[in-house]
Amino acid sequence: MSIQTASIQTSDKPLGRDDLARLVARDIKPGSFVNLGIGQPTLVSNYLQPEQNITLHTENGMLGMGPEATGDQIDGDLINAGKIPVTELPGASYFHHADSFAIMRGGHLDICVLGAFQVSATGDLANWHTGAPDAIPAVGGAMDLATGAKDVFVMMTLLTRDGASKIVEACTYPLTGVGCVTRVYTDKAVFLTGPDGVQVRETFGCTLEELQALVPVPLTAAPAVER
Repeated sequence: MSIQTASIQTSDKPLGRDDLARLVARDIKPGSFVNLGIGQPTLVSNYLQPEQNITLHTENGMLGMGPEATGDQIDGDLINAGKIPVTELPGASYFHHADSFAIMRGGHLDICVLGAFQVSATGDLANWHTGAPDAIPAVGGAMDLATGAKDVFVMMTLLTRDGASKIVEACTYPLTGVGCVTRVYTDKAVFLTGPDGVQVRETFGCTLEELQALVPVPLTAAPAVER
């Protein structure tokens, strides 16, 4: 595969979960309404800055969620969709589960950040079932978020435990959404997906050439743009 070379390595080592969450938080536009999925995405709430004026939505019926609760802040009745204790910001509101899904399905969310098992070169998302006989399917509200949010960001490790790329030419797992993913944040790189194919915005601990050896789809360097 031929690739466009560019100096886009911004870290000398892969990013950890917290550094990746900090990067995602920085990339969310001020004033956005955002849903954070279960798993890695929940960490993003810890790195949003007050001046960004981000409103976090939780699937279980809350607007105005703050960072994860710790110590005396923990209230067993105040949790996110992943059952993690959270805080509330001034002006937070609570509502019925049906109203929460109406927000998700009605196009009222600017961004959702989800985990994934696979993302295809065209932005298809598979994140609810691997098809393994002993796996427990858990789609939750992911289909509603994937189709209802204006932008879908994915946070995941680039490779499986067996060393296979989670960015693939075509998903082999059951799909959550078709052509919905616009950006993929991984420990080794940030990818942009869309009509121009898979573009790499920046890499962590590897060059673009080394990254291409891990990912079975053609990669090009994304044009330099302001985040």
